[in-house]
Amino acid sequence: MNLRALADVVTCSGIVPMRDRSDIVSITEFGGVGDGVTMNTEAFREVIYRIQRLRSSGGTLLYIPPGVYLTGSFNLTSHMTLYLARGAVIKATQDTTNWPLIAPLPSYGRGRERPGGRYMSFIHGDGLHDVIITGENGTIDGQGEIWWNMWRQRTLEFTRPNLVEFMHSQRIIISNVVFQNSPFWNIHPVYCSNVVIKNVTIMAPRDSPNTDGIDPDSSSHVCIEDSYISTGDDLVAVKSGWDEYGIAYNRPSSDITIRRVTGSSPFAGIAVGSETSGGVENVLAEHINLYNMGVGIHLKTNIGRGGFIRNITVSDVYVENARKGIKIAGDVGDHPDGKFDPNALPVVKGVTIKSVWGENVQQPGSIHGLRNSPFTGICLSNIKLGGGTGPRKTPWQCSDVSGGAVEVSPWPCSELTTTHQTGECSIPF
Repeated sequence: MNLRALADVVTCSGIVPMRDRSDIVSITEFGGVGDGVTMNTEAFREVIYRIQRLRSSGGTLLYIPPGVYLTGSFNLTSHMTLYLARGAVIKATQDTTNWPLIAPLPSYGRGRERPGGRYMSFIHGDGLHDVIITGENGTIDGQGEIWWNMWRQRTLEFTRPNLVEFMHSQRIIISNVVFQNSPFWNIHPVYCSNVVIKNVTIMAPRDSPNTDGIDPDSSSHVCIEDSYISTGDDLVAVKSGWDEYGIAYNRPSSDITIRRVTGSSPFAGIAVGSETSGGVENVLAEHINLYNMGVGIHLKTNIGRGGFIRNITVSDVYVENARKGIKIAGDVGDHPDGKFDPNALPVVKGVTIKSVWGENVQQPGSIHGLRNSPFTGICLSNIKLGGGTGPRKTPWQCSDVSGGAVEVSPWPCSELTTTHQTGECSIPF
């Protein structure tokens, strides 16, 4: 490795410094057995209770040695590191009957899938600070197939659990761990700040429902870097609450950086939405490599959402084999109930997408704003989305949008090529 090149790598991960913990305990000291059969739920809960009560100076590292540790869901505590050795697997039980229920998120008003509460995430944290999940690329396995089948068979009573969720938490690091087969979304920081997620691998079958990779939700100062994600839904999706509940909770997602992410999905690579009712602003996504995608870049909202999507920059993206390169839409996503306000229209403005190269992209893009809330300041530059040859090839499609375009191939719709002189675009012409 060229040391100078390494030193020149741009990173946001310094927003949360990695901490060394002098106090170290092993799950085996509390009866943990890594045979893949023994239930370790009580061992995890006991050791974390010990960490919480002792409050060792500098915090405590919980060491998971090689082996397969079957367990139910458990809560983390502040000032701790969950460290998975190489060959260590923390595996979720497939007995869903005793899975804990927790309250719905206030910015959603109900479970995301079903009315009422929701199942607690497999690994959970609420109101925590200074927490690290890391190791030597050990694995956290949600064994999600039983949950996916309940969703497919429509037998779910409540919303499926995330694999890892932090709520109301600060100074979180997740790194050097493999996450696989999540029941629902994989990593979900909600109402959090100062979160670093780097050097992770996230995998789920292509047909697994709603297995989003990383979903920062009503969170600020989030850094996502140097990761591989291959799942059944969006790789990274920035969210901020659902319709009237998100509007009332009024906590935006802001200052989010997504850098050097590679992956594959039948849905979107980099997404904003569709739950954006608290607002999403100041998002930078760059150096993204996407393969076998539904949509490369997808900004999505709907009537009733309210909120805003603004100051979004996506650059240096490579897309290979995709149904669509770029999609910005105001008619995507469902509603929690019939109480949403149809006059609560989202504002989408200040979106810059540049330096995008695509091969075998069937349709270059579409941008459809809302008649009573057109999308403005949509700026496209240095974009080449090739493929999709033949009589069925679909050109760019646009409506209720203004902005500008330069060096875009295929040439985009007239709404973007005739309005760039209005001063709405930051692209230098």
